[in-house]
Amino acid sequence: MKPISSIVVCALMATSLYSAGHGDATSFIGPRNKIKGHASTVPSNGDVNPHGVAVVPQESGDLHQGHVLVSNFNNSMNFQGTGTTIVEISPGDGSTKLFAHIDATKLPGPCPGGVGLTTALVVLQSGWVIVGSLPTSDGMAATAKAGCLLVLNNKGAVVETISSDEINGPWDMTALDKGTTASLFVTNVLNGTVAAGGGTVTMGTVLRIDLSITGGKPPQETGRTIIGSGFPERTDPMALVIGPTGVGLGADGTLYVADTLGNRIAAISNAAALTSGGTVTTLIGGGGLTCPLGLAIAPNGNILTVKGIWWRPRPRECKSP
Repeated sequence: MKPISSIVVCALMATSLYSAGHGDATSFIGPRNKIKGHASTVPSNGDVNPHGVAVVPQESGDLHQGHVLVSNFNNSMNFQGTGTTIVEISPGDGSTKLFAHIDATKLPGPCPGGVGLTTALVVLQSGWVIVGSLPTSDGMAATAKAGCLLVLNNKGAVVETISSDEINGPWDMTALDKGTTASLFVTNVLNGTVAAGGGTVTMGTVLRIDLSITGGKPPQETGRTIIGSGFPERTDPMALVIGPTGVGLGADGTLYVADTLGNRIAAISNAAALTSGGTVTTLIGGGGLTCPLGLAIAPNGNILTVKGIWWRPRPRECKSP
């Protein structure tokens, strides 16, 4: 995908597909169609290609309630999987500041391959910031490594890493945050993709990581479960990797996944309580739903997604709408 380097305010940026849980059937999206630039996401080191977006839930350290954190995936040379910065944006005046610049040589724990910040970004009520890393050494899929989840404090310092065999290219993430506990729902897109040399494999997963958060200490992992599998994924010369991108948790506990190559929104029921892999069903697919990327649950319960456009569409795969 061609990288961009700003955040925009868009009144009609998504398609409202379905009411999740107890939502209102009325569309969340109004009739307006206005797009305007709001802030640059390029910090002083020149990182580009903003991927993750998360809203700060409450004041904590350098985090200000209502501000937006954005993670960058590319470095100043436009190499994918090499971005190392998170910027904080004020939604009021569009002012920005650098929240974190992560040095791969100074991580407090293992993160196979280093740092390349992805769309997997959440801010917990307790002030901990968790971001995914899918690193490359030269911006090419052949050098992509498993990566990890990086845990930062409210001052932007990395305090721990979360890595395992189940974490393999963390691509997107959402969280069920209860204050003293949290569950992370992480999509993984590197299971077998590099070895397949650009071919599609159905090995993408959704991993739930359960955390305990007490006494001001960094989150402690209490369990992990692969709750969904079989998502199609592949490497791509323009997008690096294409796989399940976009996750949102409905009010009834159903996890919704934007299955990009499957051209559908998938659903996993009872996602927070599963003790083993759940059944992945199709909520909606086909028709005009092509290459769904980001996904969010609107305040009224509507599921919002966006359609992606790829410059090199492949037969029976993710095509341009």
